[in-house]
This record gives sequence, C-alpha cells and structure tokens, in this order.
Amino acid sequence: MDKALVQEPSQAGDVHGRIRAAGRHCRSMMAMSWEYFSSRGFVNQFAFVLFLALLIAGGLIAFIIRGRKQKSNTTRPLTPTGPRLEKGQTREPGKWPPSDFRMPTPEPYPDWSLENTKPLPYRPFRYGPKYNVTMGLRSLKHEDWIELDNHFPRFHADKARRIAERGSKLCSTAPEAYPAAVELLEELAEYLPARYPSLYKRTALGLDNLWSGESFDIVTRPLPEDPMQMCARLVQDDLAIMIERADGQYYLLAGCIVLPGFWRLGDKFGMPLSEIHTSGDVPQYREKLEKGMMNLFRRLKPEEMVGRHNYFFQVDDDLGWSWSVGPEDSSVNGHVGWNTAEKGRAIDHHHFRSERQTLRRLPRSGGVVFTIRTYFHKIREVAEEDYVPGRLASAVRSWGDDISRYKGKERYGDVLLEFLDMKHREQIARGLDLSQEDEVRAYPY
Repeated sequence: MDKALVQEPSQAGDVHGRIRAAGRHCRSMMAMSWEYFSSRGFVNQFAFVLFLALLIAGGLIAFIIRGRKQKSNTTRPLTPTGPRLEKGQTREPGKWPPSDFRMPTPEPYPDWSLENTKPLPYRPFRYGPKYNVTMGLRSLKHEDWIELDNHFPRFHADKARRIAERGSKLCSTAPEAYPAAVELLEELAEYLPARYPSLYKRTALGLDNLWSGESFDIVTRPLPEDPMQMCARLVQDDLAIMIERADGQYYLLAGCIVLPGFWRLGDKFGMPLSEIHTSGDVPQYREKLEKGMMNLFRRLKPEEMVGRHNYFFQVDDDLGWSWSVGPEDSSVNGHVGWNTAEKGRAIDHHHFRSERQTLRRLPRSGGVVFTIRTYFHKIREVAEEDYVPGRLASAVRSWGDDISRYKGKERYGDVLLEFLDMKHREQIARGLDLSQEDEVRAYPY
C-alpha cells in the first residue's frame, strides 16, 4: 500500500535508438551511392558530396518521422498516460451521491487457460542514470481490471493457508466500509465469470470456482465471512478500500492483504492516505507524490480506472511474507525491516517482486478500490530474458540514497549487480543487438 515508487518513463533510449538506426541507414546509402556514381562515370567530387548531403538529410528526417509514427501507434505506450480527471469538487466531503455507472461486461480473456496462460512479463524499470519518483499512472480499460494466470493455484493455496492461520490479522472491514466491501464482492461476482468463464460460473447465490469446487454465497445475510476475505479468495490480488470521511481525507477501512511481502494491514488500518505513506517512509512522498495522489482520489470517477507498477527485490522465496526482513509478528521498531536482513545472500535466494496495482471508484458507495497483484520470479529466470539484465542493473544503479535504503539495496546490491552484469555480458557476447531493444520491449514490459 505504501509502495508508491516507480521510475518516470524516459524517452532517451528511444531517441538514441532511432539516431543509431539512422546512422546505419546513412552508411548503407553512402556505399550504394558511391557504387552508383562510379559505375556511371560520375566522379565530380563536389556533385557527389552535394548529393550525399541531401541524401543524409532526407534519411534523417524520414527516420525521425517514422519513429514518431511508430511511437504513436504502439499498443504498449512507452509513456504512461494518466486519467482524464474532473477538475473541481462540488459535492460535500464524505458524502457520495450514487452513480448510475455500471462496469461494462468484459469479453472473455482471449484463449485463457489455467494450465497455459503465463503471467504477463511486467518489467517496470528504466535505464539510468536518473531515477525519478512519480505516481507512474496509466489509464486502463475496465475489462483489464483483474489478471489471472497459471500461477493461480499457488496463489490460491498460499492464500487459503495464510487465511486459515492468520485470517483476522490479514482481513478486516470497518462498519462504515461494509457497504463498499459488499459492492466490491458483487462486482467481482459479475466480472469474473464473464472474463474467465472456464474458471468461474455465475450462480443464483453468487459464483462457483470450477477448478477448486468452491461455491461463494454473496446473497445470504449475514454473509458467511468478511466480504473482503471472500474477494481475496476469488483472485490473485490483494485488495483494499479507501473511504472518504467528512474531513476530505481517504482512510484505509477495508482490506484483505494476504500476500504483501513487506507490510501488514494492522499497521496501516484506519490511517488516512498520507499517513499510510509517511509511516512507511516512502521517499519524497511529501515533495513529489502527496498533492497529486490527493487530487487523484478526490477527482477519480467511476468511469475511469488507472494502474501503476513497482518493483522490489526479495532474498527469500516466501510469497506471503518476506521472512528475511524479520518475523511477521515482530514489533515494527528495530525488528522488521531491511536492517535485520542477512547481507550478501547467494543469488539463488534473490527474487524479483513486482506489483500491478489498479485504482477505481465504486459507483454506488464511492469507495476507492486498490487491487494489488504481485508477480514473483526468481532473479535467475528474469535475467535470462533478452535486454533485462543490463536494463535492470542500470536501474538499480540509478537509485539515490533514499530509494536504496527504502528498497534494501545495501543488503543484496553487490551480489545482484555482479550477477546482472555477468548475464548482460553473456547476452552481448552472443550477439544481442541493443539497438533493437525499443522495438522488442516497450514499457512496462
């Protein structure tokens, strides 16, 4: 919840790649032109130089125009686009007039399979040398709200185990947020069977999980369990709801945070938005993030949905709680944090942890819903992907001191960077063309 850091997208790599491509094109054209002139007896040096100057200028202009067209037509925009937010706020804080907006029924996810649909390869980091702190928001389509893949069985099992062991510490709904939590559950019950019909089936009482055999009753009152807990058992995401009170602040009043890695719902529950982030020592929150985040929450409309990504490293393999930063039930001060982690663990212990977060407003209650989907991979696997080790090493080196402390770099940085540098050299040695990277991998992939 307090992991609000991403690197601002940079266009430097895109421009540099187009310039290098233009250079290769011009050298090729020069050689062809010389052969053409020589074969026809045109040896006048001035005429040849003039012709080449015009040719080079035309080639550069053509490549720049082509690059701009490619950038505008790409399906994975390099520069994240923010939502169209409504300026001004006429309603009274803490009171939300219900909207008649209904989320569009999504099309089934193309060719989705619990066995074969792999996690999307989000790699939300940029080359250095500068790391900019931004919210990094991108507009999303409603049909892309929830992402499920063939890691669902592991997430389902880990959630079931942790809820059985720690349910009341992971899931909670305040009375004033209960209507929003029920609304969220009802929306998931409509969305999931439509988007993933091979996994979920709508029923008169709610929905059935066709893989696990579970049935979810969302009609009977009182509900058989906390509505946020039911929501979390349906998806791979953790979920939270922020409710606006009369002071205009948004408070974390409902959540089921089962697989957080580094934070605990009990430490943040009941806090306003800004305190959630300042209590987590999010670098540069006051200076760079607070104003924009408050405006986003106040202006976000039910018709809009935004998303963002972040990334961290973990030096153990526990998806639910990173025990390397301390026991989950320890007190915060001095007992939970990177300062307690073992330094220099072997690369086999290193994992890449990335979150895809979505943010949308529930139309009936006005609650603002966070979904937090974690992608968790061994760093050895991620580093086998073309271009990734070099770009990731550059990104880590771009962190300032505050970001490095927040992400725990001092505990794993030397081992990680040595490994990434080695994998990058191996890719270069086998002939990987770095000038093609922007055409192959577009942010945030």
